[in-house]
Amino acid sequence: MSQTDDSPPNEADADALSVPAFPRLPERVRRAVVGVLALTAGLGTAVAHPPWSIWVGLLGYPLLMALTDRATSVRSGFWIGWIAGFGYFLVSCWWVAEAFLVNPAQAWMAPFAGSLLPAGLALFWGGATAVYQRYGAGRGVERVFVFAALFGLFEWLRGHILTGLPWNPAGATWAAGSAPSQIAAYVGVYGLGLLTVLGVCAPALLAGPGRWKVKAGYLAAGTVLITGLFISGAARLSGADLRLTPTTVRIVQPDVDQQAKWEPDQFEAVVRRYVNLSASQSGARPDVVIWPEGALPVTANDAFSSWVGPSIDRALEPGQTLVAGFSRAEAGRDGEPSYFNSLFVLHDSGQLRIAAIYDKYRLVPFGEFLPLGGVMSATGIRSLVHVPADFSAGPRPRPVDIPGAPRAQPLICYESLYPGFTSSEGGRPGWIINISNDAWFGRTSGPRQHLNLAAYRAIETGLPMVRATPTGISALVDPWGRVGPRLEPGESGVLDVRLPEPAAPTLYAKIGDLPFLIFVVLLLISGLRFNSETRISKSQGA
Repeated sequence: MSQTDDSPPNEADADALSVPAFPRLPERVRRAVVGVLALTAGLGTAVAHPPWSIWVGLLGYPLLMALTDRATSVRSGFWIGWIAGFGYFLVSCWWVAEAFLVNPAQAWMAPFAGSLLPAGLALFWGGATAVYQRYGAGRGVERVFVFAALFGLFEWLRGHILTGLPWNPAGATWAAGSAPSQIAAYVGVYGLGLLTVLGVCAPALLAGPGRWKVKAGYLAAGTVLITGLFISGAARLSGADLRLTPTTVRIVQPDVDQQAKWEPDQFEAVVRRYVNLSASQSGARPDVVIWPEGALPVTANDAFSSWVGPSIDRALEPGQTLVAGFSRAEAGRDGEPSYFNSLFVLHDSGQLRIAAIYDKYRLVPFGEFLPLGGVMSATGIRSLVHVPADFSAGPRPRPVDIPGAPRAQPLICYESLYPGFTSSEGGRPGWIINISNDAWFGRTSGPRQHLNLAAYRAIETGLPMVRATPTGISALVDPWGRVGPRLEPGESGVLDVRLPEPAAPTLYAKIGDLPFLIFVVLLLISGLRFNSETRISKSQGA
């Protein structure tokens, strides 16, 4: 029968984590146990991701489902998911605090950034478990369909609402380039996450309602599903035919940390380091040289009108192209300047000229712009967070022409987290250029996870990716997401690599998240098609 919440208002808080499990324990102890288990579920699923890849942590998903199955109200269902999500994002995003330690004047913000971001992102996990508690928990074994579908849907929403932050979606648990990761070529990282959660959550059915034979069947099906990810992905990799183009690309990683870059007495040394590495004769003559995002602590306007421009020109030989990240200013209609985080394509055709400019489309909230900026300025919050002016967003991502190389799709830093940002406007690009400034995050897990997430864009599109950062990890990623030559954090040098040819266009590149969304709908229909007589009262729970 349907479960209702008859608790009076003054008992609502006491019911926040109440479940009928552990009936012999006092209520306060019971709620504490549930909270610890929920936190354990979140922490476990977090360490299943690279760079740790402790796959047993995936059992956190069935634990989360089992706890929500026993929640006595939507409220308690929400708090179980929120606590698990907080643990998950605390481990996944703790490195954000590192960025606020670069500038001593901002150091006081580090603990707030390190805790408020996980708290906000955890709302999506809490939303998923709250809706599941209301509509799925207590049903028969098909409730696993409801849980996986709702969790996958809220993951997708996390990547879209308020510009989204798709950091470490469940599908990215599998290291990019591994066999299971290849399924993203068909259903994207969100679809892979849905299949992963659906497969690993089958053990949660063992502790709930349903006949044992049916439970055993679902457990076997879950095992087959996860095994199938490995087998089908391995089959795709076995057919991978890596071919190289004649184009040679030089990736420059100077190992200039973020704080040193902004010291005035270091400016000339930083420029010289980039120039000398770019002109190095240590390898083959490159067709394209790539510098990272925000390579120099100066706008392009100032760089090209000073001694920096000729210095860059001298680093290039005729016919070579430099791709580099610069901020730039542009006069607006009202006379006020607009600022852009941009990728410049500079070609030496006897003299240095700008061949193309790409302006970053997806900006980082509180890093590159302040939401509700007018309000933030009026209340004085802008001065507190040291964001004196907002960057402006460019148009939606589209490929640019690269002299001496195939057309490329630029993705600047944060943009590499987003599936579907590679456009075929004007024809399919031949590769992805991902420039980033991971120096903000030091030698934490952040840069390693960022590389893993960015490499999924190669799998989803079938395009190779060249990634340049100032302090690591800079790398070449092939069209199957496999990371090839790389410069680790703390290394200074160049990588001279031959650009691979693209793989065949993937299903995901053609139709995007449509298969994922269809699968979500089908799972919800399958899981909710039984009437209320199949529901079992939570008062009969363990």
